[in-house]
Amino acid sequence: MMNEKPKYYLTTAIAYASRVPHIGNTYEAVLADAIARYKRAEGYDVFFLTGTDEHGQKIQEQAEQDGRTPQAHVDEIAGEIRRIWDMMNVSYDRFIRTTDEDHVAIMQKAFKKLYEQGDIYKSAYEGKYCVACESFYTESQLVNGKCPDCGRDVREAREEAYFFRLSKYASALEAHIESHPEFIQPESRKNEMLNNFIRPGLQDFCVSRTSFTWGVPVDFDPGHVVYVWVDALFNYVTALGYDPYASSELFDKYWPADVHLIGKDILRFHTIYWPAMLMALNVPLPKQVFGHPWLLSNGDKMSKSKGNVIYAEELVQRFGVDATRYYCLHEMPFAQDGTLTYELLISRINTDLANILGNLVKRSVSMAQKYFGGIVPQPNEEQDPDEELKALAAQTPAAVKRCMDGLHVADALDEIWTLLRRSNKYIDETMPWVLAKDEATMPRLQTVIYNLLESLRIAASLLAPFLPETAARIFAQLNVQAEEGLPAGEFGLLVPGTVLGEAETLFERIDEAKALAEIEAAHEPAKPVIPKPEMKEITIDDFAAVELRAGKILSCEKLAKSRKLLKMKVDLGFEERQILSGIAPYYQPEELVGKTVAVVANLAPATLCGERSEGMILASGEENPRVLFLDAAVNPGDKIR
Repeated sequence: MMNEKPKYYLTTAIAYASRVPHIGNTYEAVLADAIARYKRAEGYDVFFLTGTDEHGQKIQEQAEQDGRTPQAHVDEIAGEIRRIWDMMNVSYDRFIRTTDEDHVAIMQKAFKKLYEQGDIYKSAYEGKYCVACESFYTESQLVNGKCPDCGRDVREAREEAYFFRLSKYASALEAHIESHPEFIQPESRKNEMLNNFIRPGLQDFCVSRTSFTWGVPVDFDPGHVVYVWVDALFNYVTALGYDPYASSELFDKYWPADVHLIGKDILRFHTIYWPAMLMALNVPLPKQVFGHPWLLSNGDKMSKSKGNVIYAEELVQRFGVDATRYYCLHEMPFAQDGTLTYELLISRINTDLANILGNLVKRSVSMAQKYFGGIVPQPNEEQDPDEELKALAAQTPAAVKRCMDGLHVADALDEIWTLLRRSNKYIDETMPWVLAKDEATMPRLQTVIYNLLESLRIAASLLAPFLPETAARIFAQLNVQAEEGLPAGEFGLLVPGTVLGEAETLFERIDEAKALAEIEAAHEPAKPVIPKPEMKEITIDDFAAVELRAGKILSCEKLAKSRKLLKMKVDLGFEERQILSGIAPYYQPEELVGKTVAVVANLAPATLCGERSEGMILASGEENPRVLFLDAAVNPGDKIR
């Protein structure tokens, strides 16, 4: 009887189906895919779960604003997310949606069981709620009165709700974390959870909502829906068919999860709330929760409001899938945030992919084509540089494994590139083009070319989890089947006499200046289309009746009785006047002092908030008015025609 494969269950946090994810969100799926592919190559029976989180107040409100049902909204967004994951070659085994019927049914069973055994009780919640994060906070948790996680405004919330007895499991949870140092990774995240949340004291948390309807219904209490965070967390077991009242073959086979791969911002939910609920259900805890860092855009968190959002599709269309995957996987440190800039991405493509990898592959295969008719030669004559290259090639699989066992994915790629760099150096050391000139050195040339091709086979085998398309193209050039190339194995498995495929360019070098100019042009905001307004015609005499004069602002201050008005003293040349203007929300007083502006000088005086206004300054725009400033050389009192 054959030995059964070891099991490996890997999950991502399911993507919230409120909007299409940016590259920072997509990174997690690519990271998980690289881990899953690597474990499969190692011989594991892998179950890789990803999907979408589709309930909650935020989604219901978005759908209502768009004039459609929440289900129609999430169907569209979930479809887009799945399309992006597929575009990025994410090899998931199930793409779960929290609107799936099996998930909803099991969630209701688990919720009811927790209620029946007394771990959930009914009460009422009163406090601060952030719709964007779907989270409740106490006053002390707010930062400057705003959500501590996203910085947005919070709203007062009071509603009847069910609560989970989190405090009941605080001691057991702390003991588990202390006795399982691998449970929360990286180590700094573990200390954060213990010191900032668990040890100060855990409070029971809200697990149902009544102020909206878009969620898993609490079947024994109409009007309540399961709080979206509880609903989302349970996807990790519902996807395997978990049933609190019966056994499940898939669940029994794969649970507990080997790794929950999540963003560092949702660690609290996964290392406190989730394990406590599993304890209550007498379900084993996941073996590890890995809170990966963020992929930033030019050093800042991606946000539509900041205008720095970059999408995976844009990068793939411009640079390709594997180049995008490589950058995401290589530029993310183990415990610190990584950053994405177009300049660094282009540099990585040109240096690491086009030069170090692509040039090595094309040179090696081309030389085999040129010198040996496209046949893998038989190695015959060993010399000093060979042993160093062969030793490194033989050691690299173990070095990659050490990195991957600790989820140090960027370091694993560095190990592969160390082999690629050594192979390029080997070409410079052995100079095959010189060996090819003398029949007497042909046996030596055979060895050199073989060693290069075999080093490429090992490198491609190790690259396959990270850059699957690129590895497949290298295998095609070496005429090696993927299953023969994986795992890398010992040095010398490439069979002499194999007919090679055609040499090809894996990555084209990019003209950085041209590419950056194209990107900048593509990101320029479209010129708004302004409908032609209905305008009342006037005659030249009508216009002449408006006395427009240049005025210099001598002083400016906010009007105490108004949030909108600024009070200015304006020099019109022939006299000074007081003018009130409703631009306080858009300008600080000191910005205007000394500026020359256009003034309607013959406007009848008016009294505003108890102050006299003797004219009007001109501005353009309605949503964000901008004052029309005149050249400083214009004299106060000059007439504007």
